[in-house]
Order: sequence, then C-alpha cells, then structure tokens
Amino acid sequence: MSAAPAYVRDVEIFTGDRYRVPRCIQRIDHRATHGWQLRYGGTKLFSDHSSDGSGAEASLASATRELIRRMSTLEAPTTLQRAPSVGKSSALPPGISGPVVRGRGDGRARDCSLAVLLPRFGETAQRRSVYIATESTFTKAKLRAALQRAIALRAEAEMAYRKAATRARKAEARTLRALLAAGEFRKRRRRAG
Repeated sequence: MSAAPAYVRDVEIFTGDRYRVPRCIQRIDHRATHGWQLRYGGTKLFSDHSSDGSGAEASLASATRELIRRMSTLEAPTTLQRAPSVGKSSALPPGISGPVVRGRGDGRARDCSLAVLLPRFGETAQRRSVYIATESTFTKAKLRAALQRAIALRAEAEMAYRKAATRARKAEARTLRALLAAGEFRKRRRRAG
C-alpha cells in the first residue's frame, strides 16, 4: 500500500472493511441507508444498493469519479467571508476595518488609515494600510476614496486567492484520477481483530 496524500484518509465501514477515501466524501451508514456522500459543489449520495456493504467499493468509485469531475470544472469553494460579521460595529466590508488613527513619535499630526486584510491561499494573510489623511485634513470624501482603494485591494486579493485555490483543487483532481486508476480506492483488508 503506497502512502496516501494528506487529502486522502482511511475509513472503516460497518462491515469492518477499510477504504481510502478522498476528502469531500463522507460515509453514511444509518439504518437502511448505506453509501458515500459527496460534499463538493452540492451534495449527492452514492448508494451501495446493498444492506451488507458489498456495493461500497463500486459506490465509492462512482463518488470519486464525480468528485474528480466537479473539482476539474467548478471553482474551488473557499471560506472567505462574504458579508460583515454580525458583531462588527461598522458597516465596512469584510476584511476592512478602521479608520485607524496613529500618532507619530515626533509630535506631528496623527494620520488616519484603513486596515485591509489580504487573504493568500496556503499562506498567512497580509495586512495593508490604506492612507486616508491626517487628523486635521480628514474629510468624508477622502474616507470614501480610501475605502474604494481598500475595496479594490481586497477584491484583487480575493480573486487571486480563488484562482490559487481552484488551481490547487484541479491538481488534486489529477492526483485523485491517478490514484483511482491505480486502484487506491478499492477495499482493503479488514483490521486484524
């Protein structure tokens, strides 16, 4: 048995049979329902069509083929926040906060800026400041202009994040296709008991 990628795990079903299963596929064994549920771009149950688990291997292969198809064609789902948090005290879009007022050490006028969180796929998010004005030159028009720059920065980072996530999922789909062809998702031996 070869080493499985991090996004593939071993699952033991109710019969004691073990399978390598890609993420986004869950096993359902409840009363008269036995099968594999795909959870990517919506949900779909691939039934074993048996109560003794004998159809589990075939239904897992069908679920895996559908997962590969969806990963190859759909944009990757992300956990990027789409709306402001309920507890957020301002009406600013997600990932943007402020205005932040900072003082300088030399005693000059303090300046105001917006803080922008820029997501990066597979890496730590970056923080950027978008300058508004000094405290004495601050106007609503300058705030609106800075907010538009912050929104544009955030949108560009989100687009890059989604593209990178989709590229990663498509590469994962290619690996899953190779694993499926190599028989990696077939039934394994039962655990010695």
